[in-house]
Amino acid sequence: MTGSRLLRSLLRIGAMAGKEAIHVRRDPRTLGLALVMPVVMLFLFGYGVSSDLDHIPLVFADQDQSEASRALARAFDGSGEFTVVGRPAPEGVEALFRGGVAVAALVVPRGYQRDLLLGKRAEVQLMLDGADPVVGNQVLAKADAIARVESQRLAGAAFARLQPPLQVKVWTRYNPEGRSALYMVPGLSAFLLAITAVMLTALAIAGEWERGSMEQLFASPVGRLEIVLGKLLPYLVLGLLELLLVVAFGALVFDVPIRGSLPLIMLFGLVFMAGMLGQGLFISVVAKNQLVATQAGALSAMLPAIILSGMIFPIENMPLPLRTISRLIPSRYLVHGLRGILLKGNGLDVLWPDLLAMALFAVAILGLATARFKRRVA
Repeated sequence: MTGSRLLRSLLRIGAMAGKEAIHVRRDPRTLGLALVMPVVMLFLFGYGVSSDLDHIPLVFADQDQSEASRALARAFDGSGEFTVVGRPAPEGVEALFRGGVAVAALVVPRGYQRDLLLGKRAEVQLMLDGADPVVGNQVLAKADAIARVESQRLAGAAFARLQPPLQVKVWTRYNPEGRSALYMVPGLSAFLLAITAVMLTALAIAGEWERGSMEQLFASPVGRLEIVLGKLLPYLVLGLLELLLVVAFGALVFDVPIRGSLPLIMLFGLVFMAGMLGQGLFISVVAKNQLVATQAGALSAMLPAIILSGMIFPIENMPLPLRTISRLIPSRYLVHGLRGILLKGNGLDVLWPDLLAMALFAVAILGLATARFKRRVA
C-alpha cells in the first residue's frame, strides 16, 4: 500500500513537472533569463569587473633631456604596463590629473645623467593620482618593478657580482599570473545561479497567483509538497544546464581551469539551486504579486550574492556582524566550493562543510515555503 501511494505521488509530481516544463518551453523570456542572460552577464563581468591593470596612462616630465632619461622613458613605455601619453613640464602634471588624462607622472630632475655617470645616487619622482587606492597600489608596485630592472641594467656586471645574504623566491599556486577572471568566474557563477533561480521561481508562481490558476491546482488531489516539487523540478534542471553553460563558457573564453570533479560541481549546483528555488518559492507565496516578488527577489538574492559571498570583497576583511550574517548566505559556500574545485582540485573531503551548509539552508527554506503554501487563495 505504501509503495502504491509513493508511485501515485511520483506520478503526480511528474505530471506537475511536465506541465511546468511546457510553460517554460512556451515562454521565451524564461529561457532567455535562464540561458542567455548568464552568458551575457558573465561576458560583461568577466571583462568589465577586472582588477588587472595594463597600459596605465603615464606622463613623463623630463627636465634632464639626456640619453639616460630617454632610456628610462623607453623602459616604462615599452613594458606594456605603462603608456606615455604626454611630456609636460612638472607644473602641468596636476592639470592632467584633474582632467583624467593620466594617473601617474614620472619627473626626472636636471642632472639625472650626470649623477649616474659620477656613480652617485640618481633620484626620480613618481607622482600619483591616489583617488582610487586600488589603482594607486598597483601603479606603485609596477613602477617599483620597472625601476628595479632599470637599476640592474645600469649596474651591469657589477650588480651581477653582488651576492645578497638573503634571497626570497615566491611560488604562486593556483593563479600564478594573478588574473582576476580566474577569481571572478566562480563567484559570478554563484551570483548568476542565485539571481536567476530566485527570480524565475518567484515570477512564475507569483504569476499563477495573479492569474488565478492556482485555484485549479487546489481543486486537484495533488498535495502541497507534490505541487512544490513538481513546480521546482523543471527550474532545477534549467539551473543545472545554466551552471554547465557558465562553467564551459568560463573555461573557453577566460581559460578557467577545471582541476576538480565535474560531478562534484553539479552536486554543489544541485544543492545550491534547491535552496535558491525554495527561496523564490517562499517569496512568491508571501508576496503573491509579480512586482513585489521581483523587488524582493532582487534584494534577497542579488545584493547578498555580491556583497556577502566573498565574490568581490574578502569575507575576512568584513566586521564581525557582517561575517556572522554571511554564514546564512548560501552563495558564500558555493563561491568557496567552486573556487576550490575549479582552481585547486579540492574534493568532498575538503569541501563537505560548504555542501552541508547549503543542504541545511535548502531543507529549511523548502520546509518553510511548503508550510506557508496553504491550499487556499485568500
